[in-house]
Amino acid sequence: MTQIEHLLRHTIGLDAATIGSTLIQRAVRLRMKSLGLKKTDDYEHLLQASGREWNELIESVLVTETWFFRDREAFGALARLVVEEWLPAHHTGTLRVLSVPCSSGEEPYSLVMALLEAGVLPQRFQIDAADISARALEHARLGVYRKNSFRGKDLGFRARYFRQTREGLALNPAIRSCVHFHPGNLLSADFLAGRRNYDFIFCRNLLVYFDPPTRQKALERIERLLAPSGALFVGPSEQPLVIAHGFVSAGIPMAFACRKAGDAPAIHAGHRQPAATPHPRQAIAANLRPNGSPQPLADREPSSPLPAKPSSAPQGELERARSLADAGRLEEAAQICEAHLRRYGASAQAYYLLGLLRDARGEAGAVDCYRKALYLEPNHYDSLLQMALLSQKNGDTARARGFKSRAQRMKARP
Repeated sequence: MTQIEHLLRHTIGLDAATIGSTLIQRAVRLRMKSLGLKKTDDYEHLLQASGREWNELIESVLVTETWFFRDREAFGALARLVVEEWLPAHHTGTLRVLSVPCSSGEEPYSLVMALLEAGVLPQRFQIDAADISARALEHARLGVYRKNSFRGKDLGFRARYFRQTREGLALNPAIRSCVHFHPGNLLSADFLAGRRNYDFIFCRNLLVYFDPPTRQKALERIERLLAPSGALFVGPSEQPLVIAHGFVSAGIPMAFACRKAGDAPAIHAGHRQPAATPHPRQAIAANLRPNGSPQPLADREPSSPLPAKPSSAPQGELERARSLADAGRLEEAAQICEAHLRRYGASAQAYYLLGLLRDARGEAGAVDCYRKALYLEPNHYDSLLQMALLSQKNGDTARARGFKSRAQRMKARP
């Protein structure tokens, strides 16, 4: 089994410790059972001889949890950066965006919808999406989704861009045509070879599955693909890892966006108001509705801006801690959270943020923080997701499913 874990790390960068050896062992046993094999050595030999079986194992261990507009702040930040920075600086030309890994397509399609909602015309942007999973790409190209891909309360986009079919909710072909899907491994030397740099790259919740050497290799690839003035969007616990590699925070709270150091000015954290849209959004949306009928602008769901800055002193302290965390100053951010808890007492949000900071710094105690957050607020969505991720990493898939199920139920509530 150790040899198989080594092969997974060498080929796709998967660190067994991040998802738990138990999950890999279970995947291997299921594959062996389906093939009628009894000995692990026999299966290892088959893996080395059969590319098809190797692909089957990869499909079995990949983590493909995703949904439309996951972490909305990132999509709102992208739309504002495009409208306020990129378009004024590029009166002609095509905006280039990359989503990797794109999984079953929810992220890149969300990027399309976010840009259209911001008034960016389809002919002004190109979105590439890449993933190592052939099954995920097949699903993405088909563009038919079920309930699990739609979470949260802001689901107005579903009526605008999807139509109900027997198989599920089918995405409008006009949205699908804006995304170009590519099979590819970010760690491969020929990944997206020959393509021009991207203005924005979304690479979220991938780096946490890599060990440090593999993460370094992945970030070097991303750095080469990113335009000098571009921005990289990563997952919440990944930004400190990216900053340690030499990137700098873009200064947009809760978007977890970074830039190459010294290449472009950061967007100030206070820059939060949604930009005026230079294009007729209503006309764009009317052309893309499933039934082709126009929709009054007042009935449409607006692009989600970043949360307004809280005015109360306690919340202001937590916002300051978040800003410091975005800038990579994790120890200072943690000290603020701890002082907040001493001064104002138990707070689910403070414990959650402190858990994220301890997680990012590799310290013990993150789980205790998430547990305390859930004790105070049993339906604290972000803490449920973090507990699901940690349970998955520790090989406790049943517990991970329980936390995910609770999170999904909470987000589905009206």
